[in-house]
Amino acid sequence: MNASAQHPPAVRTTCAYCGVGCGVLAKPDGSGGAAISGDPEHPANFGRLCSKGSALGETLALETRLLHPMRRGADGTMVRVAWDDALTRVADGFAETIAKHGPDSVAFYLSGQLLTEDYYVANKLMKGFIGSANVDTNSRLCMASSVAGHRRAFGSDTVPGSYADLDAADLIVLVGSNAAWCHPVLYQRMLANKRARGAKIVVIDPRRTASVEDDDLHLAVAPGMDTALFSGLLVHLADTLALDDAYLEAHTTGFTEALVRAREIAPDLTATAAATGVDATDVARFFALFRGTEKVITCYSQGVNQSAQGTDKVNAIINCHLATGRIGRPGMGPFSLTGQPNAMGGREVGGLANQLAAHMGFDAEAIDRVGRFWRAPNMAQREGLKAVQLFDAIGRGEIKALWIMATNPAVSLPRAGFVQEALKTLDLLVISENVISNDTVAAGAHVLLPAAAWGEKDGTVTNSERRISRQRAFLPLPGDARPDWWAVSQVAQRMGFGDAFAYRSAADIFREHAALSAFENDGARDFDIGALATLSDDAFNALDPVQWPARAGGPLADSRFFAAGGYYTPDRKARLIAPERPALHEASSPAFPLVLNTGRIRDQWHTMTRTGLSPRLGAHLPEPFVEVHPDDAARHGLIDGGFARVATRDGACVLKVVISAGQRRGALFAPIHWSGETAATARVGALVASITDPFSGQPEAKATPAAIAPVSYALRGFALSRGALPIPAESWWAKVAVRGGTAALFASNAPAAEWRAQAAALFGDDVELAEYLDEPRQSFRAAAFQDGRLVGCLFVGPAEAAPQWDAVKALFEAEALETAQRRAVLSGRSTDGLADAGPIVCACFGVGLLTIRDALESGAAVSVETIGKSLRAGTNCGSCLPELRKIVAGAKVSEAV
Repeated sequence: MNASAQHPPAVRTTCAYCGVGCGVLAKPDGSGGAAISGDPEHPANFGRLCSKGSALGETLALETRLLHPMRRGADGTMVRVAWDDALTRVADGFAETIAKHGPDSVAFYLSGQLLTEDYYVANKLMKGFIGSANVDTNSRLCMASSVAGHRRAFGSDTVPGSYADLDAADLIVLVGSNAAWCHPVLYQRMLANKRARGAKIVVIDPRRTASVEDDDLHLAVAPGMDTALFSGLLVHLADTLALDDAYLEAHTTGFTEALVRAREIAPDLTATAAATGVDATDVARFFALFRGTEKVITCYSQGVNQSAQGTDKVNAIINCHLATGRIGRPGMGPFSLTGQPNAMGGREVGGLANQLAAHMGFDAEAIDRVGRFWRAPNMAQREGLKAVQLFDAIGRGEIKALWIMATNPAVSLPRAGFVQEALKTLDLLVISENVISNDTVAAGAHVLLPAAAWGEKDGTVTNSERRISRQRAFLPLPGDARPDWWAVSQVAQRMGFGDAFAYRSAADIFREHAALSAFENDGARDFDIGALATLSDDAFNALDPVQWPARAGGPLADSRFFAAGGYYTPDRKARLIAPERPALHEASSPAFPLVLNTGRIRDQWHTMTRTGLSPRLGAHLPEPFVEVHPDDAARHGLIDGGFARVATRDGACVLKVVISAGQRRGALFAPIHWSGETAATARVGALVASITDPFSGQPEAKATPAAIAPVSYALRGFALSRGALPIPAESWWAKVAVRGGTAALFASNAPAAEWRAQAAALFGDDVELAEYLDEPRQSFRAAAFQDGRLVGCLFVGPAEAAPQWDAVKALFEAEALETAQRRAVLSGRSTDGLADAGPIVCACFGVGLLTIRDALESGAAVSVETIGKSLRAGTNCGSCLPELRKIVAGAKVSEAV
């Protein structure tokens, strides 16, 4: 157990999830866990946390952790070794590979979940001392198009505004962003503005997501057509004389070319409506709102970035703000909502293959400057391979050695199946990880290095509004786990670069990083935190959240960029960009008639390494699914709650079917979170094509041609166990976190009698087993008890009448059962004292559907507000509020009938 001293004080740290960068108060409980709450003093969240952040305390156990260095032996098995053995193997392996094949034969693949200090040291080693720029990051899958769009328009990767603009805006435009689920703390801030000031919200998204429930206008734009919409808007602004001619003249170039191109793409309102598939009346309403509202903030995220034309989409949005001068002032501007906790920090230190540290590029002057500062003997002279291209090079045998840190590319990258096979061909695969097992580790790691996890790490992260916050340790390092920066520094020292990597702490690295940002800067570059370069260790430890720039001698205050120009181009003027004509890279066909869109769900994160450990977070949407419009479901013979095989040119998955009128006709939506570790056939990354944006290298994850067909299973059921959960071959399954054990939901064509035989293997011989078998009806139920405690159960039934597990799961999670409760287990119904809450709606407080319906039926609650007062549901992060409104509306319809 990862235990610390009894009853220590709360530690101020930063959340481990999205780019909002919420402040967290973590109070260790002395037993390896911690009580988690929002930090009311942190300016990113003012005490509010989303469901994922609230559940961080449930993810601190060590059962799944990698705690010791491991190395593959001659017989192919992984064995525990000392750190010195593992580090020497890594250093020697990289050195030998470089000697034989050159520096471009090695690569690092990093993560937006690393701390800035980890990122900095890895980037420095590869680009300054190994001499290759083959260091990229999973942020390439997240924010690279935003980076490229910023650099084309502003000359730098600068987010102009601040979260405070969400409070001051009169029109908030969400483009490709389901903020209600993916950035709920910011979304609640938008709703607070709407309630208090009457701000309007427009959602531009092919799907009717949870973010649409509180909007004033939803534009269900056709996949890939965001550029057409904003080109049409630019034309409209010009034709209605709504441009800021003075700003355009003083601070921009390229307007004429951008407008000419916009007229070619969307010459008028009618053409815009036709290109986007949006009703002309709604397009006109949006244009009028944007034209008539000065304080407009356009927030965009993965629906814009994850596209083969993502950079053009970003620039089409920025063009409209530049043309109206609506940038850099309170309540206005383009705003990139970052996906990962430190994607911004990674960009600051050059974590992307086409960047150098401190927001510098690969021009000769910058290469020389960084080389002199680092005293680097072997500076990389050109950009490296971006993520997708890097793994293609591995597949071709050009990359021989790879170090992966804090990410799972065998799940998250496009063509995930290809990626996993490519990893197996490496001469040396080094993985720094928190977990002992995942799909990437299973690809054949040669060395595993145990990395510090959230709660143990110490350093900094930067959020979407350029705010640097401390992520502080509140738990001791378990086993042999060490910070990633330490492991990289140790390898660098063993490769002969010791003087440049003699860091004693994260504070040492941060000071160097800050000093480089100010080196030969004098206002020439946007990123400058020189004021922090001389912080003492104590001052670093006590550092409050600070927004950059923080120039030496200047104020440490919130700031915005570009209200009065001052861009980071050679002439200090912004560039309006003429985008290419928008078109999907690959059109649908008779073989693949649909378009697959991928993304996130409310309570899970990336590949569920952390969130998958929380019973609360697993309760809302426990199974991997595909969302289909009713018309497409009817056309393809699908039923709600059934199963379907989704296939593309690159792979196939079997997913549960969710029929939703909010899904666009001709399109599918599937979440990205499940892996080979957590589900049978649900690795959605394996379906995504490896098409990338020509400027950013970001993959197209929103529009892969796909086919769908029904899959039939005769039986469905669930299993709960205190130990392992073997599932018969050929079954479909998905693991779900529960308190005190493991669980799986499954579907199968194996007969009930075969499942009865499985029960013996599942529970062992030293249990008291209660069974029920109805072979004619293909129903089997078993419950295993030990000393009065339910230690396992297995329920199987016909697919059309699948057994429900909510009540049984509650009994399983209880410490002990009364006799009456034990007798009732096989009924699957709730028992006295343990009410069946039903499927979870509010993950923050564990409030289920049946509990909510009971409150409505009894009159204890009559609205969403009174549900919050009586049950607390919806009163924390608010991401369940759209679902609560639907439940209340449904109850009112039932009453009327």
